[in-house]
Amino acid sequence: MHCPFCGYNDTRVVDSRLANEGEQIRRRRECLSESCKERFSTYEVATFNMPPVTKSTGDKQAFDSHKLRAGLMRATEKRPVDAKAIDSAVLHIQKRILEHDKVAVKSSQIAEYVMEQLRKLDEVAFIRFVSVYKNFNDIGEFIEAIEGLENSPTPELKKCQIKIPGAD
Repeated sequence: MHCPFCGYNDTRVVDSRLANEGEQIRRRRECLSESCKERFSTYEVATFNMPPVTKSTGDKQAFDSHKLRAGLMRATEKRPVDAKAIDSAVLHIQKRILEHDKVAVKSSQIAEYVMEQLRKLDEVAFIRFVSVYKNFNDIGEFIEAIEGLENSPTPELKKCQIKIPGAD
């Protein structure tokens, strides 16, 4: 690996350890250049050979985990959801996609996986995502989605009942 400080083309690994709950390997490296000798860290993560995504229009795109993460971040913006939980959700979604062993995955299927994960992470983020994905047009659609949460809550949401004034 090239040194990011001086560009020398050889470094050595000083230390390796697991990071991010075993999802990454953190490596401490040292530049082997006599004039530099700087130390820096690198992170090694597994990469998946993801199938292409078939959009609702029939177009195909390469799977983009950054786009998936950005969507989750948008939905959880200003909510008490940490970055590790988002990264874990992205990894879980990628694993679910790979389980099906298909040539391509539909964007609607990815959206279902995203909704599953958001429902576990944060009910407000879940409603935000659903409202955009399903293109809610009025308050009635929001109320239906919230009632759906109340009627079939996940174990994490059972303790959190949402009440809407005047929706009785």
